[in-house]
Amino acid sequence: MRQIEAGELEALWQRAHRHAERKQWEQAKACFNSILAYRPDDPAVLVQLSYICSLEGHYRAARAAALRAGAANVPISPQVVNQLLPRLRTFNEAEVFHRLLGRLGPPERMPIPLLLGCAAQLSYFNEQERALALLDEAKRADPDYPATLMSRGQVLTYMARFEEAEQDLLHSLRRAPELAQTYWLLSRLRTQTPADNHVAQIREQLARQGRPAADEAMLGYALHKELDDLKDYVEAARALDRACRAKRSMLDYRSEDSRRLVDALLASASPPQAGDAPAASVAARSIHTPLFIVGMHRSGTTLLEQLLDGHDQVKGVGELYDFTSQMRYATDHHCRGVIDATIVERARDVDFSAVGRGYLEKMEWRLGPEPYFTDKLPSNFLNIGFICRALPQAKILHMVRDPVETCFSNLRELFSEANPYSYDQLELADFYKQYRRLMAHWHRQWPGRILDVDYAELTRDPETVLRRICAFCGLDFQPQMLALTERKRGVATASAVQVRQGIVARERPKWAPYEAYLQPLIQALRDD
Repeated sequence: MRQIEAGELEALWQRAHRHAERKQWEQAKACFNSILAYRPDDPAVLVQLSYICSLEGHYRAARAAALRAGAANVPISPQVVNQLLPRLRTFNEAEVFHRLLGRLGPPERMPIPLLLGCAAQLSYFNEQERALALLDEAKRADPDYPATLMSRGQVLTYMARFEEAEQDLLHSLRRAPELAQTYWLLSRLRTQTPADNHVAQIREQLARQGRPAADEAMLGYALHKELDDLKDYVEAARALDRACRAKRSMLDYRSEDSRRLVDALLASASPPQAGDAPAASVAARSIHTPLFIVGMHRSGTTLLEQLLDGHDQVKGVGELYDFTSQMRYATDHHCRGVIDATIVERARDVDFSAVGRGYLEKMEWRLGPEPYFTDKLPSNFLNIGFICRALPQAKILHMVRDPVETCFSNLRELFSEANPYSYDQLELADFYKQYRRLMAHWHRQWPGRILDVDYAELTRDPETVLRRICAFCGLDFQPQMLALTERKRGVATASAVQVRQGIVARERPKWAPYEAYLQPLIQALRDD
């Protein structure tokens, strides 16, 4: 093979990126593969190939390229590491992820952007202590860097170290008052008071011209939360409406796609088939029983997980996409969200025993001696039919909450990209109806496999409800399950602050002051 000049390689690299920008995936891949012919296992090239394969929907090829990059025995620049680590986390390849982290050397020799990138990925894995150690080193290197202070504040919030989190976030605000995320994080830390709030500062930032929609959404949600704390419900509703419109403008979502997905699940779902028999052997060989906690987001799933985590036979693990990863691999399809119509269609030919086995194997690094563990991804309600076939030993706990309470709680929560239906009242109501329709179907399809857990009853009479849950799961009730405020594990969900306040039974729902504003939602939920 002839030698290639550096200029030729650079030209190939630029050409590949031009093709990628135009979504000419085949041409882009051809250019990157040409570079690999001269630079085998170049991590920078492999990461780009992984992203392109994901955009094409090819899960296995995207995963293979990321694994090859992670295993390459060559130096990797910090910039490429910060691209590769999210790729490995996307595929739940924890072993390769942690091995790559170990190759980076001691934290004191890592540049701050790399420390922040690694900490972010560890936090996504809910390894908050390890994430904080890297952020501590970044803060030692530069005590005033706003991005470090903001990231550290977020991780400290997950760890229930709220006073320290507030100190870092306020420091970040003094250094960089234009950072919208800082206001959003601060607003969630505590109940704001007339004497101590950030309303004027947030309004000042919102008044600035030319702010991107993402900033406007964060600032709007922060303003809504603080005005709600101050009981200025009219202005809080206006702030929420502005925030929802800003976030919705960034999303590509159609309600009909959700309806078609549920239609496809209803049409394709079936009880265990003869070919599923090997799945029973998966259950017999495993020493662990998954407790899937599902439902709408903001329905109380974090509360239930924290209560179960108090049992000495249960390990609370958090929100996981591990089952989704196994279905993506089995169908060789990389989708947005937990599931899509292509996965449903290809699931007809899936080996569910392999899905169950792969799921349990990839979970091992997270688990301890406890025979039970929680998997608390609310939107796994879409996967219930597949979970039942792949994991016959799994217990499914379905959180049920008042429709208006659930939807209002979704509407006033700024998610990442996971719940695009939750920023418009009519779209949210429509999605809720699809969720309710699907759950009724799962109950008919898999009788006895799902236990409904009423949120209101759980908050009013937690012991009675927990005894019922324990009986369903094959556990003995333990009184320490009720000691919610004693939990030490990190909580990296939207309920990170709320769940630390213990069990709260409200006499008046949070949405009541917004009843007039919520009329489109309320009427849509009533209409069938």
